[in-house]
Amino acid sequence: MIRFLLRRLGSLVAVLLVLSAVVFLLQQISPGDPARAALGANASRQAVDAERHRLGLDDPLPVQFVRFIAGALHGDFGTSYRTHRAVATDLASAFPATVELVLAAFVIALVLAGLFAASAALRWPFAGVYRGALLLGATAPPFLLALGGIILFYAQLDWLPASGQGTGGVGSAVSHLVLPATVLAIAPALAIGRILRAGLETTLVADHVRTARSKGLGEGAVLARHVVRNAIGPALAMAGLQLGFMFAGDVVVEQVFSWPGMGNYLANSIPTSDYPAIAAVTLVLGAVYVVVNTVADVLQTAADPRLA
Repeated sequence: MIRFLLRRLGSLVAVLLVLSAVVFLLQQISPGDPARAALGANASRQAVDAERHRLGLDDPLPVQFVRFIAGALHGDFGTSYRTHRAVATDLASAFPATVELVLAAFVIALVLAGLFAASAALRWPFAGVYRGALLLGATAPPFLLALGGIILFYAQLDWLPASGQGTGGVGSAVSHLVLPATVLAIAPALAIGRILRAGLETTLVADHVRTARSKGLGEGAVLARHVVRNAIGPALAMAGLQLGFMFAGDVVVEQVFSWPGMGNYLANSIPTSDYPAIAAVTLVLGAVYVVVNTVADVLQTAADPRLA
């Protein structure tokens, strides 16, 4: 197990280094001049040249890359051209909102996935209706699902707010969170639920499960002791992938619901060519994705040590 953890840690560092190199190169080949963007379109050529020198943009690329890595390791991503604040300060306010949204969506996705898998594997009544509704929701584009939720639950029923994070206490925060988190959870719930359903159906007909039933164990005990643990490994891996995708793919949801997170911050930074902000968000979301999948691999190996 220790060797496996060391291998995964080495892979984590290598992937993050490659991601940093890709982001750095994309900054270099992107159209536009960061110095010009920082000073404005009306700045003189002399002022732009001086700004390029101050930013170190006329240094050799290897020197710039080392400085980029060193800054990222210390949480220094430069100053946003749009907000004129340190990017790290902007991220410090946007990142918790994104974490709140994604973790709430992940919990909802796990609940929906568990219901999807159990209803299919155990042949619950009306399981087909639930699976059909989840499949329909997962195939709809996120922006369409979000708009449909706003029209139904805000405009028609007036049950839930349509935008913002909510600042009026726990009840307000939860009510503002329900719609965007559910929209973000639908597609991951179907992906995780399908893998878990396949694992449950395969394990339920395995020999050791038949033996456990023949010994007089109740169905609940059989499921808890002999079925779930053997079926959950692939679902854990898929859950890790989907959690990473949720961090990387919540831009649309945050935009539609005006959620003040990193996705919204990134979407507002792209039209203004705010390179430091774009690079920082890309690195942070990429790092979160890699770390989450590493943790999922470790959990999967803990559930089934044969994978180490």
